[in-house]
Amino acid sequence: MKRSSKLTTPNVIAGSRRNFLIKGSLATAATLTGMPAMLFSMNNEARAEGDPIPVGQCGPTTDFAAPDGIEFKNGLTLACEEINALGGILGRPLEPSFEDTAQMGDATNVQAAQRLVDRHGVHAILNGYNIGSGAAIQEVAADNGIIYVHYDTTIGHNNLVKSNPDRYWGSFQGDPAEYWYGPGFLKFLQGLEENGEWKRKNNKMAVILSAGVYASNIANAVKEQAKNYGWEITLFETVSVPASEWGPTLAKIRQDPPAVICITHFLPADLGQFALQFASNPTQSLIYMQYGPSIPAFRDIAKQAANGIIYATVVGALQDEIGTAFEKRYKAKFGPNAGHNSGAQPYDGAYVWATAAALAGGTGEPGNNDQNRKVAARMSSMIWRGVTGTTRFMPLENAAFTYPTQVNDSSLGMPHQFLQIQDYTKGPGLIAPAPYGTTKFMLPPWIKA
Repeated sequence: MKRSSKLTTPNVIAGSRRNFLIKGSLATAATLTGMPAMLFSMNNEARAEGDPIPVGQCGPTTDFAAPDGIEFKNGLTLACEEINALGGILGRPLEPSFEDTAQMGDATNVQAAQRLVDRHGVHAILNGYNIGSGAAIQEVAADNGIIYVHYDTTIGHNNLVKSNPDRYWGSFQGDPAEYWYGPGFLKFLQGLEENGEWKRKNNKMAVILSAGVYASNIANAVKEQAKNYGWEITLFETVSVPASEWGPTLAKIRQDPPAVICITHFLPADLGQFALQFASNPTQSLIYMQYGPSIPAFRDIAKQAANGIIYATVVGALQDEIGTAFEKRYKAKFGPNAGHNSGAQPYDGAYVWATAAALAGGTGEPGNNDQNRKVAARMSSMIWRGVTGTTRFMPLENAAFTYPTQVNDSSLGMPHQFLQIQDYTKGPGLIAPAPYGTTKFMLPPWIKA
């Protein structure tokens, strides 16, 4: 696959830097550092007053995944506003459009993506996640020669792009594949033991999953590598969703208590119910949950039963200077309970794409494969430090590297974050990996020392 890196000379609308910054939403020197400053510099003081660039997002703004879908919309909205305040892309403002994928699935997802192209003529689709195979919207992007950035977190994307990179050159997964949750979790437990922070009661582990590709891929990765870390999988149970009644599963856990309960199902309402029902008669088990506890709805349901629960995300806003500044801006705009970790996904994705487009001399409309290949080439070669950490794409797979399981340099991979809810009335503490941790691991209140 050959990609042209030749840049064209952009047409920009000049303006006063002072007036531009006063009008913009990024009017502090602290904000105009790092990667946004790069975009501002490339815009050469342009004002975003040229012809708008249509961008789109298709996500679940209604139905069961709406708590995430709404945040995905918010994240792209905020990114577009900020990028426009920086001069847009070479003087052209971004104009976002949205299509609902509701219950999702490949057919629905593809239809929504195609509407973005047919109705709005989008130059890029900048998504959060959609449930499905993770290898469907790429066809829309390939057929129309546009850029597609998503956070489906699936190895299906890697395999698809690798199978035909000359067709899927424009599709990028902004985070690591879900596979890495498995070995990353086992490595995290090993670290707790090596640091003397926790000692397993036995070598038993219960793995609970739902039937979707995402949950099953993670669960299978844990199962396949558990023996390498001295674990025996004594329960491997698939539950139907939505899962509001956990009695039968909990009965099996209580009959043969494991040292660790690993739940790879990820919907926050279901996981909140598990925490409540577990708390009435807990086992001496460390509880790990997949992604769901990062959504405020989980803590709203579980309340005190959430304290002590560990969860992870391979993509979330870090609790550092960049991440906390983003959180403040996000919650100032969307409310104190807004889920900035979900919004951070398309937010970072939009910045990666916009900066690459500026470097490439501009964006391309549907059918302008030549220009969008230039944008894709820039994306492929970038190392972007955003609110979720480092985005660096794997060659020929167009998916982000993960740290520390895949790469051991924190500046070259997106951190696989492990967080623990220690007080449900407050935000979670980031307990790993180094050097990003801000809180020490706390032994869950139901476990006896």
